[in-house]
Formats: sequence, structure tokens, C-alpha cells
Amino acid sequence: MCGMEAEEEAKVIAKALEESKAEDVRIYDVRGKSSLTDFFVVGTGSAAPHLKALVANAQQAMREAGVKRNRMAGDPECGWIVADFIDVVVHVFSREARAYYAIEKLWN
Repeated sequence: MCGMEAEEEAKVIAKALEESKAEDVRIYDVRGKSSLTDFFVVGTGSAAPHLKALVANAQQAMREAGVKRNRMAGDPECGWIVADFIDVVVHVFSREARAYYAIEKLWN
């Protein structure tokens, strides 16, 4: 993992999302609250192609930092893609899906 800490990974991903014009990018520190990961990064895209581009840019930023993605799931046509980088899990939503699932409420 090239010595990058989980918090740094979350910041790299958030920056990549913001540079790709994601809206309302948030980092949630869930250490001690979740057994799955240390951080969630959440962002909103405008349409299915934008969601794909957001995840691709996050993956590229992490690849450049020496961190590989573990898994990816979801369907941009359904409004939600999740990418698992082990210490950081990225959720990219359409506006409608983000409002519907409201996963932030789980971690506030």
C-alpha cells in the first residue's frame, strides 16, 4: 500500500471526485463504528456517464498512489456505484439515489 494511511486515501479519493465535478463530496470517519472499513467517501454525480467517470477518476488517483481497488459493485443506470479500496469505500450516487438511500444518516 506504499505506506499511505486510510485518511490520506480518503482525501485522495475526495479530491479526485471534486476534480471530476462530483457534488456534495463528504468523508465519513467510521473507525470504531464499522467493521467493514475505516472511511466512507460519498459523492453525487449528474447522470450515469458521470457516475462512471467519477469512479474511474477515483480509481486512477488511487492507482497513481499505489493502492488497488478490491471490488466494485452497482450500476450507474440505477444511480449507485460502490468501489471498495479496503480502508476506504467510495459511494457515488445520482441525486435521487443518494436521497433515497441516505446512507450518511447511518454514520452521523
